[in-house]
Amino acid sequence: MPNSTTSDDVLSFKYKPPGDKHEHYYEAKIQVRPRDNEVIRFIINAVNENNRVRISKILEIKTGVDIYVSSRKFATMIGKKLKMRFKDGKLVVTKTLFSRNRQASKNIYRVTVLFRRE
Repeated sequence: MPNSTTSDDVLSFKYKPPGDKHEHYYEAKIQVRPRDNEVIRFIINAVNENNRVRISKILEIKTGVDIYVSSRKFATMIGKKLKMRFKDGKLVVTKTLFSRNRQASKNIYRVTVLFRRE
């Protein structure tokens, strides 16, 4: 069972106020497999530099770490940066239908970015 972990030095992040969204709001999940502290630090530093994106939670599971962020665009962009920075990694980006906006008649997706370093 995954549990939220913030006691580890690598997994610590600066909390940003949610603005108009609730505290647990997220649009994307960045998965790091297996756990790699250098990759996790790179992601958290990128989030801290960006004022529009925040981390809603970090889950440490047996196979790695899941980082939930508030922006789909940011998650795909950080995936591309990870691929360029760490050449030995594999990147997989998927999207899942989450809901449908009835007023605009558009589908709403959540993105999962998997970065597997070998």
